Amino acid sequence: MNNFRTFDSAVNFYQRTLKLKFTGTMRDQLQRAALSIALNLAEGRGRHSTADQKRFFNIALASARECQAILLIAGMKESDDWKQLDKAAAQIYQLIKFAG
Repeated sequence: MNNFRTFDSAVNFYQRTLKLKFTGTMRDQLQRAALSIALNLAEGRGRHSTADQKRFFNIALASARECQAILLIAGMKESDDWKQLDKAAAQIYQLIKFAG
């Protein structure tokens, strides 16, 4: 995963979610969705065909949108966590756009 900035951004966001003070299902859902971003980026990067890569990158972007919805519901749109997630989502969007 060397030199894969988008993956690094996703891992950074996931690690940030572990420190958030959410409880219950919201915490669980945020952490699962954040982990899904990183794991789907990793799996997509390992695929050889552009179509397969793009499919996994799209799943990662959908998980990022899910995380954004949770942060919005929690009133965290202006937080540093939101900014990190927004950066990762923009990078994923660029991967999809240039994947074909």
